[in-house]
Amino acid sequence: MIIDAVAKVKNAVVKIDVYKNVQGKLRPAGSGSGFIFSSDGFIFTNAHVLDKADKIMVSLLNENEIEAILLGKDPDTDLAILKIYSDGYSVSKLGDASQLQIGQFVIAIGNPLGYQHTVTTGVVSALGRTLRSQNGMLVDNVIQSDAALNPGNSGGPLISTDGEVVGVNTAIIQGANGLSFSVDINTAKEVARQLIKTGSVFKAYLGFQLQEVNINAKVKRHHHLPNEKGLFIVGIEENSPASRSQIKEGDIIVSFNNKAINSLHQLFKELTNKEIVTLVDISVIRHTELLNVGIFPVVQKAQS
Repeated sequence: MIIDAVAKVKNAVVKIDVYKNVQGKLRPAGSGSGFIFSSDGFIFTNAHVLDKADKIMVSLLNENEIEAILLGKDPDTDLAILKIYSDGYSVSKLGDASQLQIGQFVIAIGNPLGYQHTVTTGVVSALGRTLRSQNGMLVDNVIQSDAALNPGNSGGPLISTDGEVVGVNTAIIQGANGLSFSVDINTAKEVARQLIKTGSVFKAYLGFQLQEVNINAKVKRHHHLPNEKGLFIVGIEENSPASRSQIKEGDIIVSFNNKAINSLHQLFKELTNKEIVTLVDISVIRHTELLNVGIFPVVQKAQS
């Protein structure tokens, strides 16, 4: 099962070597992993792998080394898109992370040593969480697993036992030992769409730390809610739109901009709409009450 899954993806996994200009000479400045997800030669990797890179080289499994072009990066999700002009590679299949379940087997593939693919396995420990990255930003829709990740796995794929990519492995979130984090592939697809189109990502900012939760059946019936799930507010950032609203920690977001919200990915998509920077209606469950309040999303400043 695991052997078959790895076989489907391994030829799409690449090693990325970064070089910086030091006194007129290119010097090695780190490496990471990535994976090809389009027949056009588009590659997912981590943004932090490419910090201040002057030259980016991509090594395929067949040992071909090709210079890559950086199309854009989003430090907030630690995602970046590269493009190569070559052939002789295979393309990974992107799955649907909304189908993931806690306890499900997952497999991480990376390139810590040259072209040698390192494979680790684990189970999904938690889903639908907001976690804080090393630069202090909140990253939504993180998959937590116990598949061992080392620095060479940064930017590599997290795959299901069907061989479909469900997440992009990241090293930007510091957790306890034995916990690994990956950006949900559904969020990564939306980030990729924007990076390929414009070279940057637009995302409005609210300042909530969130966790997807099931909604109590009685509350759901009483308020005629279409939701199966909502977003539980674990924390509120200081000096944020959330802190200036009437929403409190412990509330559960059930609708945003007059649309039912079941997942962090749905909220993320709403916040990537440029027209969202205005007063927006938001509905929350507080204890058993349904409250409708306003919130004013702001443009999220890019982190360098």
